[in-house]
Amino acid sequence: MSKQILIVEDELDLAQILAEYLQRDGFVTTTLADGLVAMAALRRAPPQLLLLDLMLPGMDGMSILRELRKTSDLPVIMMTARVEEIDRLLGLELGADDYICKPYSPREVVARVKTVLRRTQPAAGLAATPKVGGSVLEIDADALQARVAGKSLELTAKEFRLLQALASKPGRVFSRAQLLDAVYDDNLEVSERAIDSHLKNLRKKLALVFPDDEPIRSIYGVGFAFEP
Repeated sequence: MSKQILIVEDELDLAQILAEYLQRDGFVTTTLADGLVAMAALRRAPPQLLLLDLMLPGMDGMSILRELRKTSDLPVIMMTARVEEIDRLLGLELGADDYICKPYSPREVVARVKTVLRRTQPAAGLAATPKVGGSVLEIDADALQARVAGKSLELTAKEFRLLQALASKPGRVFSRAQLLDAVYDDNLEVSERAIDSHLKNLRKKLALVFPDDEPIRSIYGVGFAFEP
């Protein structure tokens, strides 16, 4: 099935060119020019990837990404002419998956889309069922789900991959760099500090089902281990 790409760009000629290039490569595209309209569309029917301009009428791209990241790990590529914003876009505050500086080649955009989609595809094969506090933690790699006592944990894709890597070898200490490779399986330059942000969110969600246990242990100066 063709992947749906949402282009949110208020320069209509540029948006149309991007849409045409993506369609040539088999993608299905939708183009929107207003931030508020785009936010409503994302809530109603999320695409497989979002191409998001920084400067938009109604609601700017930074605000859209901030709101989106509260509940979704949808792949997002930011398009910006404001180079000074790049660190924020890729940093802990917002967490864009990639960025493209204007002016850019439409072919480069298509290549970046393919790269990000490959990187964010669900991993397959691993099934770990360690016990935590007497309860079995099931990890279903094919469905990209983790369950405790049959109840699914509401994890983003990156949080799932992080838990999957840690739980695959209980007791093993993983460095930030190793966990980064497990979560971001591409050569995109992402700060190792991003792992701390994902771990913080993952721990909060695990605490809801394991209130008396903290299965992820920090080893100062070394890394993290899953110790059920």
